[in-house]
Amino acid sequence: MSLLYSLRGLPRSLQAAVFMALAMLFFTSMGIFIRLAAEELHSLEIVFFRNFLAFLLMAPWILRQGIHVMYTRRLGLYSFRALVNLVGMAAGFTAITMMPLAEFTALSFTAPLWVTLGAWFFLRETVRGYRLVAIIVGFFGVMVVLQPGFTAISIASGLALVHASLIAGTTLIVKRLTVTERPEAIVTYMVLLQAPLALIPALFVWQWPTFMGWVWLWALAGGATLGHIFWTRAVRIAEVTQLQPLEFIRLPVAGLFAFMLFAEVPTIWTWIGGAVIFIATALVTRAEVAASR
Repeated sequence: MSLLYSLRGLPRSLQAAVFMALAMLFFTSMGIFIRLAAEELHSLEIVFFRNFLAFLLMAPWILRQGIHVMYTRRLGLYSFRALVNLVGMAAGFTAITMMPLAEFTALSFTAPLWVTLGAWFFLRETVRGYRLVAIIVGFFGVMVVLQPGFTAISIASGLALVHASLIAGTTLIVKRLTVTERPEAIVTYMVLLQAPLALIPALFVWQWPTFMGWVWLWALAGGATLGHIFWTRAVRIAEVTQLQPLEFIRLPVAGLFAFMLFAEVPTIWTWIGGAVIFIATALVTRAEVAASR
């Protein structure tokens, strides 16, 4: 809460940038905990526990605020978002267990392209020239990382692309929800609706976690919950297309974590592409902050 109060005096664009950066750090940590939990559990079971434990983390907030905070007239939109997000989550969790973390992160960067087009068509947002340039430059950096044409597209890569496209769709839905709904309620409804849906496929591969398995699952749920809270706050006060370039900071963080914990060494093209992506991110963020001032 102290962080929220300290940010109130800043321009709204800068507030949104800080919230988005924090969300990306927590989302990147999710990949680490998924990989660690997957050493003993199936990815579909991890999806269930990620939602169920996150709901338990949000339950004290509901009890403290009162059940009335969950009142909504948009249950249909919540349900549609939960279904789309659950499929995207299952695809992403499975891909993380099958491919290098930095490569998965790079593939997830295709999401801003879909978000930009969706925000333009469905949300009627104005996409200024420098945003388009930044996203195009960022996508070029992703292509440098992946070196298309030199390696075959694997099943894991396909799942990562499915994950990116579906998560892009849920981004637009959340943008609609933030007009009338509280960020905490959006996160709570997500895990409340997704947990029972995720339990069905998880039962076919079920096994109880060990002690360390529970540690990684709780860490995953906590990081995911904080990430979504910061993310929904960001999209509540800023346009989707303004925030998307900040997602690119996940690449060097993912590469560093993967090297330290799993001895995965990203290629030189990963770092060259990451530098190009960082330049694009810095340009668009600086332009937004300058405009707000």
